[in-house]
Amino acid sequence: MKKHNYSAGPCILPQEVFEKSAQAILNFNDSGLSLLEMSHRSKDFVAVMDEARSLVLELLGLEGKGYQALFLAGGASLEFLMVPYNLMKENGKAAYLDTGTWAAAAIKEAQLFGETSIIGSSKEQNYNHIPKGYSIPEDADYFHCTSNNTIFGTQMKEFPETSIPLVCDMSSDIFSRVLDFSKFDLIYAGAQKNMGPAGTTLIVVKEEILGKTGRTIPSMLDYTKHIKAESMYNTPPVFPVYASLLTLQWLKNLGGIAAIEKINNAKAALLYAEIDRNPLFKGAAAVEDRSNMNATFLLNDEAHAATFDALWKAAGISGLPGHRSVGGYRASMYNALPLESVQVLVDVMKELETKV
Repeated sequence: MKKHNYSAGPCILPQEVFEKSAQAILNFNDSGLSLLEMSHRSKDFVAVMDEARSLVLELLGLEGKGYQALFLAGGASLEFLMVPYNLMKENGKAAYLDTGTWAAAAIKEAQLFGETSIIGSSKEQNYNHIPKGYSIPEDADYFHCTSNNTIFGTQMKEFPETSIPLVCDMSSDIFSRVLDFSKFDLIYAGAQKNMGPAGTTLIVVKEEILGKTGRTIPSMLDYTKHIKAESMYNTPPVFPVYASLLTLQWLKNLGGIAAIEKINNAKAALLYAEIDRNPLFKGAAAVEDRSNMNATFLLNDEAHAATFDALWKAAGISGLPGHRSVGGYRASMYNALPLESVQVLVDVMKELETKV
């Protein structure tokens, strides 16, 4: 039976990525060596890293605009630490928008480095919306936000104008929609949410914002050292980088971010229409802030849970239970999830109406 993978991460990837990755494990570029045993300094893998970094900037429209793309390790959670290390001045301060679990984790790390202002938060409402009407202090060293909140199913639909560096954690919606990425001075994203397998993290940074903190930064946490070493300061996560490159190639061949955005909009519209139409369900997030990547929804009557769970499992759906912070269900509709899989879920939701 075909599986319909709604896992929030590690995420669904295109079938061709699995096939090409599997071949690379057996014999990479007809070298007679597996990608897993090949030196990261080999000509073959250096070409992979160079293309991956270049393709990131191409897809984001940032070529020739002073940005560098890095593939590092440690996940987005390490970036919670690296961002203030590299951007917050000694005796400086930063401004953060608190929109969910991962935003709160980033705030916790920044507080170790200096004054960290939380300029807006939806915590008291269990993060069911994106705060509005906040003011960004212009004397802060940077402003940090999280574009999409995987657990709670909210997504920023617009980003503020500010004269200070704009930093964004785009882990769960990177490459999913058209934005003016030049508005951002630093973007980071764990690959496993919408770009590749777990094990590598993408950082896109405008070089001119670096080197201004007055801090002594440990080498492994210094963006400038990683830029100089072209993401090879230490042995990189070879396989996740290669699989991410394959995913980026797939996206480019599909027509780039503009093409996938149309598909993502169609998927989200189909599912949210059923959530709103079906009297058995309700959405968990504020309508205006609903995520196109992670739709969170609840049963109006938990007595129907056993029946619904049996139906979606029988339909080959996987990864649908919601996070414990919200409960209910979470349908993660990342780039590689086809529209057909969303239709299967919608059909199951309709079928539940006939069963209860």
